Amino acid sequence: MAADDEVSTVAYTARRIRRHLRWARTEGIGRLIEEDRLDPVERVRTALAKRRWRRRAGRTPGSAMPVYLVGLQRSGTNMLVRGLDAAPEVEVRNENDSTLFHRFQLRPDAVLTAVIQRSRHAYVLVKPLCESHRVDELLALPGSTPGRALWVYRDVDDRARSEVAKFGEANLRALRAIADGSIGRRWQGQRLDADAVELIRAHDPQRLDPHSGAALFWYVRNSLVFHLGLDQRADVLLCRYDTVVAEPEAQLRRLCAFLDFPYRPGLHAHIAPRRFHDAAAGHQPLPIDRRVRALCDELTDRLDRCAADARSETKAADRG
Repeated sequence: MAADDEVSTVAYTARRIRRHLRWARTEGIGRLIEEDRLDPVERVRTALAKRRWRRRAGRTPGSAMPVYLVGLQRSGTNMLVRGLDAAPEVEVRNENDSTLFHRFQLRPDAVLTAVIQRSRHAYVLVKPLCESHRVDELLALPGSTPGRALWVYRDVDDRARSEVAKFGEANLRALRAIADGSIGRRWQGQRLDADAVELIRAHDPQRLDPHSGAALFWYVRNSLVFHLGLDQRADVLLCRYDTVVAEPEAQLRRLCAFLDFPYRPGLHAHIAPRRFHDAAAGHQPLPIDRRVRALCDELTDRLDRCAADARSETKAADRG
């Protein structure tokens, strides 16, 4: 199947409509409205609040801090976007923003820099999930205030379940294209070293089922945290979705401290706190290929340790 950037506008639109119809059938129309921020009342209310803020306290163009929300699709990033979008000092540029994105991928860097430079907000939140492998390069772009990045990850079973429900075999097709060398310049195959490509081939994506493929894709993309040295950077924060929904106030306070952003309860008013594993209540673990499962369990532990170390450093800084 052709990549999204290779198909015609008509074919691409038809594919998106089919995907949304399937999502609405499986998850409900209310979930679709929430997912794509389709509520016009909420959108108008948010836009008016931001306009009032610009009139009252708007910043000088060129002073906004870029904040890149990255990671992997179906990892709960929209939850954080919704909370931060409620803050009037934040300008949100989500993946459906045609000024900055084309078919969910960033336009050239010059466009991104221009959007950030002309903002009169204190922060510009950009969600370039397809460019997560470039987050170190995005943070180094010249011409703007030094930025920050939030890398969000989610329980592998929940993420794989959500991915397959909405996108079918998309991850599996990408892995197969990486393995046979036909991936070309598509984002799924960018900045993968020889070891990563060999690992994908060793797990023979031709024989994997869609959920195992989604899990292996989860492993490959989230491994970039360590391959790119993001775990060693002070301008990158790891956020686990499951932890945020378990303790939203504590996690949003941590995020605000990282961004030097004023905390307020409204940032997590839309999140109903629930215990860490309640999000998966009633779900049996997916029958993920055992070798893929072992990889994902090991990486989960490593990501969790890294996120916990960052939380400890934040608490120590607060006490200091």
